[in-house]
Amino acid sequence: MRVIRGRAGNVDADHDRTGAMVQRAVETGEPALRVWTPHRQVAFGRRDARTEGYDSARAAADRGGYPPVERDVGGRAVAFTGSTLAVVHADPGANRTAIQSRYEAATARYRRAFDSLGVDVRRGEPDASFCPGIHSLQATGKLAGLAQRVRRDVAVTAGVVVVRDDAAIADVLAPVYDALDVPFDPETVDSVAAAGGPSDPEAVADAIVDAYGGDDAAVERLRET
Repeated sequence: MRVIRGRAGNVDADHDRTGAMVQRAVETGEPALRVWTPHRQVAFGRRDARTEGYDSARAAADRGGYPPVERDVGGRAVAFTGSTLAVVHADPGANRTAIQSRYEAATARYRRAFDSLGVDVRRGEPDASFCPGIHSLQATGKLAGLAQRVRRDVAVTAGVVVVRDDAAIADVLAPVYDALDVPFDPETVDSVAAAGGPSDPEAVADAIVDAYGGDDAAVERLRET
């Protein structure tokens, strides 16, 4: 498996880098994993873009100091503070119908990573959580969510992990979700640090890479330029 760490110089370059990783996985047949801390932003899903209040939600994110962007995989809006982790696993030639089994495998890996960090998590999320979905993990609140996109030639499983800055995430998402007219309770935002784990994103990223079996893989590290 190929492993990529670090982020590119800006949001657009970061997006392109992930796309290139997925395409290379398709061309080589080698699975790939990227774990990094995206630039500060609020990433909106496709459902958000079809919502009447989308423009107002984007403006609310921008006012909060989080540039609005759109993402390919995932549901509702997610805030990245600069310490929030994004995870993308590309599995070329995967069975297109094995969606649930991939979710199960990914969830098990995340739980194994959190356990190694001393964080006790369980499946699910509180009501009115950010980016609501059934493939989530919680401690006292939601701290991770998973999503999946399946093409003919590759299955991409993506995750978001709140490492710290849960209060900042709650603050910026409250007006965003209000504009989208989606229920959101700021108290439901949790983080690895608040749940007793490390506040260092690199330590959490290391645990996730290990859980995917990538600890012995050759690692490509991106540098911001």
